[in-house]
Amino acid sequence: MCRAVNCKSCNKTTWAGCGNHVDEVMRHIPKAERCSCDRNAPKSAAPKSAAPKASSGGWFSRLLGGK
Repeated sequence: MCRAVNCKSCNKTTWAGCGNHVDEVMRHIPKAERCSCDRNAPKSAAPKSAAPKASSGGWFSRLLGGK
């Protein structure tokens, strides 16, 4: 079941849940109060260059001679 939630980016109303009940949830929310953020956008505003670098393996890999 879907439910109304506040968007973490714009603080307007959006939905969370299975997606089958979006119309029911958003029916009474005025268009001006609905979130219009891109749902596929990355959740973090950090640039990609700030992402941690891939490691060369875990401790077990290093134990077995991995680089």
